[in-house]
Amino acid sequence: MAYTVFIPTAGTGSRLGGLTKYLNKSLVSIENKPTLTRIMDMFPSDTEYVIAVGYKGDIVKEFISLACADKNIKIVDVFPYEGEGSGLGYTISCCKEYLQKPFVFCSCDTLVIESIPELDHNWMGWDERDSKEQYRTVSVDSDDNVISINEKGENLTSNPKPYIGLAGIYDYDLFWKGMESDPSMILQGESAGLRNLIKMSAVKACKFTWFDTGVTIELQATRRRFHNEGGPNILEKENEAIWFMDDKVIKFSDSKAFIRDRVERAKMLEGFVPPIIGATDHMYAYEYVQGDVMSSCVSLPIFKQLLNTSKRFWKVNELSAEERQLFYNSCMKFYKDKTFERVKLFFERFQKKDEATVINNKWYPSVEDMLRQVDWDYVAKGLPGQFHGDFHFENILYNADKGDFEFLDWRQNFGNSLSTGDIYYDLGKMLHGLIMCHELVAKEEYRISWDQNEIRYDFNRKQILVNCENYYYSWLAKNGYDVAKVKLMCALIYLNIAGLHHYPYSLVLMALGKEMLSDSLED
Repeated sequence: MAYTVFIPTAGTGSRLGGLTKYLNKSLVSIENKPTLTRIMDMFPSDTEYVIAVGYKGDIVKEFISLACADKNIKIVDVFPYEGEGSGLGYTISCCKEYLQKPFVFCSCDTLVIESIPELDHNWMGWDERDSKEQYRTVSVDSDDNVISINEKGENLTSNPKPYIGLAGIYDYDLFWKGMESDPSMILQGESAGLRNLIKMSAVKACKFTWFDTGVTIELQATRRRFHNEGGPNILEKENEAIWFMDDKVIKFSDSKAFIRDRVERAKMLEGFVPPIIGATDHMYAYEYVQGDVMSSCVSLPIFKQLLNTSKRFWKVNELSAEERQLFYNSCMKFYKDKTFERVKLFFERFQKKDEATVINNKWYPSVEDMLRQVDWDYVAKGLPGQFHGDFHFENILYNADKGDFEFLDWRQNFGNSLSTGDIYYDLGKMLHGLIMCHELVAKEEYRISWDQNEIRYDFNRKQILVNCENYYYSWLAKNGYDVAKVKLMCALIYLNIAGLHHYPYSLVLMALGKEMLSDSLED
């Protein structure tokens, strides 16, 4: 029997905090893939899905249009999805007309690794937990039949089993009668219908290995379980995501302008970045590119080859006097104004004081004091040309068979320009990636303590990246670039991104940026 699976995604996912500020909880990433598609991976390829959307529903629809075009999906809008009159039961009732047949109910934050049972009988999924007070549970007899559903904290002395939000509903007519006859069904959700099934028919209890992605601490455990040691190292951001969907890659941003400009710039960077094969207001997709992330395959010969390719990529743009002045103004705003704003954001977000500090036993002035010493005219006189905008090893693929490179996750603009940016920004970004390895950051191979005005920190590095860094300085000088400016640019980049990253890595970035800025000023 072909499956019909119902997945409710209308809720706000408030238990996940900032992870659902911009995304529906069904799109929260598990090893660079949304929970929703991992749920779909649990079922046969010919499964029919009914998906209820509410909170961030348009984002869910956009994702489905780009990632799931080959699947049979019916999307149902739910309103209201929060506040008075809302609830899981109401969400289910909105989809009733599409569920007049046997179907599987699957919460959008439930993952299992076992095969799903056939849909030729009623069943409910359960798994063990050390503490059961926070779960709705089921009581099971000696023949593995569910005999009751218990609310949180009920019948705990009888050793009930935590219900995992996964159930096969074969006698759907009895399920719907239960939903319609229970006045509390709006808040009870599918349990109202399942209670009637238990009363009127047999319901088997099925043991699963359950991964709950709807609670922060369980989500962390789920991510550890699904972690792929050889996968991409993506540092998570609240308002952005990148998903790898077998044959394609999908980039999400909460900003429509971000996506629009990324798509437009892909045309300008043709030959160096993958062509866009689909786009919506908040996402774009491109075909999966074969190759290894530079951080995983880098050697000195490959790095030298990358620099030669990059030299061809960084085409200098000839600007008129008027265009040169506009570019100078853009650089001044991009570097000076934004740096002061981002540093302020860091200290506000992490409730630290910008003051003179001792970092690893050496005294440093406040960041603001040092920024006021920077020669911003020198910084703003950039090198106008074609640019990437986030040029580090995690955004560069190397295909050993072809001996070529593909640049990924390019910046959407530089100031207000799509075509002209400062090549020194790319040069600084590359240095920032050579010094701070994303792979080791993802493994949390760094240490920091920040006690009032005393900071101690350290981080691990790969020797090959140290070797590449040393070669990079000589290559920069040989090709006529200002090495001191590249180092200063790198310091400003660390200061800019510190407030955007997660704690405590953010503190490391600020401390490192502060040290490097001081060194640049001394030079």
